[in-house]
Amino acid sequence: MSLIEKIRPQFWDTDPDGGVGKSLFNYRRIWRLAICLLALVALIPLMVMALIDYNVTRSSLESENLLRTSRTTSNTRRSVAYFLEERTRALDFLAEHEGIEGLRDRDNLNRVLSSLKTSFGGFVDIGIIDSKGRQIAYIGPYDLLGRDYSGQEGFNSTMEHGTYISRVFLGFRDVPHLVVARKMHDASTGEDYILRATLDTGPFNAILTSIDLPGGGDAFIVDRDGIIQTPSKEHGSLLTKVDLAIPAYSDKTSVQQVEGRDGTDFTVGYAYIHDTPFVVLVVKHTRELMKPLQTIRMELLWILISSIMIILLVIVGVATYMVNKIYIADQTRARTLHRMEHTNRMASIGRLAAGVAHEINNPLAIINEKAGLVRDLFTYRQEYAHDERLLANIDSIINSVARCGKITKRLLSFARHIDVEMDSIEFKDLANEVIDFLRKEAEYRSITIDMDIPETLPSFISDRGKLQQIFLNLVNNAFQAMSDGGHLGITARETACDHLVFTVEDDGCGIPPQDIKRIFDPFFSTKKKTGGTGLGLSITYGLVQELGGSMTVESEVGKGTAFTIVMPLKYSKPEGKTNKA
Repeated sequence: MSLIEKIRPQFWDTDPDGGVGKSLFNYRRIWRLAICLLALVALIPLMVMALIDYNVTRSSLESENLLRTSRTTSNTRRSVAYFLEERTRALDFLAEHEGIEGLRDRDNLNRVLSSLKTSFGGFVDIGIIDSKGRQIAYIGPYDLLGRDYSGQEGFNSTMEHGTYISRVFLGFRDVPHLVVARKMHDASTGEDYILRATLDTGPFNAILTSIDLPGGGDAFIVDRDGIIQTPSKEHGSLLTKVDLAIPAYSDKTSVQQVEGRDGTDFTVGYAYIHDTPFVVLVVKHTRELMKPLQTIRMELLWILISSIMIILLVIVGVATYMVNKIYIADQTRARTLHRMEHTNRMASIGRLAAGVAHEINNPLAIINEKAGLVRDLFTYRQEYAHDERLLANIDSIINSVARCGKITKRLLSFARHIDVEMDSIEFKDLANEVIDFLRKEAEYRSITIDMDIPETLPSFISDRGKLQQIFLNLVNNAFQAMSDGGHLGITARETACDHLVFTVEDDGCGIPPQDIKRIFDPFFSTKKKTGGTGLGLSITYGLVQELGGSMTVESEVGKGTAFTIVMPLKYSKPEGKTNKA
């Protein structure tokens, strides 16, 4: 037996169209409906909760990434702003305490530059520019004394606003640098001057390269025109146009989702540095930031799939168990109800048969009495005593009355045995009683009946009426399975274990293998197109079990069927025997 056959429930092979009323008991449909409803009730909330959890997790991760990017951008902006402000304040201090005369002194200006390099770092040179734009004092590695800056943006902006921080540019040095400048006023002469210092971009760049950005992020500075001011890993070369759009000015740090020119999604933090041309950009790959979501998604998916599989297994198991119980209960109830109906019907037929037998016996007795009287009269009168033809007719009447008397006695015997009655039974006599009812049909259909029942079979105690029903049902089924000219065999024998085994075998159409295990189910019939109710074998099977016996069947399509019943010779009431043999 295969694994599928072992786990297949009892109701699986039921046929909803297999008999009268069977369409009301479509157990497969009930089973499927139960699984679908339970699955919907259990799985829909689970999947909704999983979807909600996934969306909440994604939103939380996105919010965390935005917040972390905003925090990193703000911290970077403060570091850059502090770097520039610190050096601007240093120039303010020098302007207030050294004055124009002190700063125009070359030796003093040299000491000031050395002090700035030692204290702050990043200073390259320092100089004084007069109101006409000419550099009148200079200390540094380049020959810039006397250079004219009047045409440069920094000169005019410093003279107008008082302070100036430049973009990163090449200038006369042809080296990337930036300038910090402050306007000074000489009270003695009434002239304005500019204290101008050049800053190396190395320390400036180090602020950004020291930032730890996960997933290959990039932090750099652009000016307000989008020109890259510090080295960028992947968004352009120094002093070239950045490949990202620069948002409008804002006092606060902002974070946006931006799509690059190649379609890559970036999470970009922007922060404008006040009173400078600089904008801090912190750029991260959105895909890298969302990688933890992929892990969470896979874990959630595995949990969801595992939960669904477990729930479905439990649902299928519970639905199968419950529908199987319903099926067994329906089968038991159907067998009980129809057995009662069959018993009541047989009792009614028995009472009818008894009534008919009594009604026939009365006129038969009169006919027999009058025929006997006529025969006596004809015998003692000389004119009729030798009329053999007349006496033969009278004997024929008497013999026919005797034959009718035997038939009515059988009917009366059958009627008495409808009621539950334990009696000592000779199996051969019981078989002859049943066969006598069907002998005429057998003769009409040319069906040969062979009975192999030994005379030495012992008598046994059982219910005669139920045995008659069992035997009659089996013989009737055999007649229905055979065509005219068939052969019916009835055998009986005693076993060494005090059991009586009798077999009813025919050479009829046979039963298909797939129907063998279902023929004892109520309403299942292989003759539903010819009026079968599917109750005969079910009731017969139940009667055999009630009498403490067992019933098996062997059949081959086209060759015939054999029903074998094993009955105990010593009857004992079976306890809770409901399963099929």
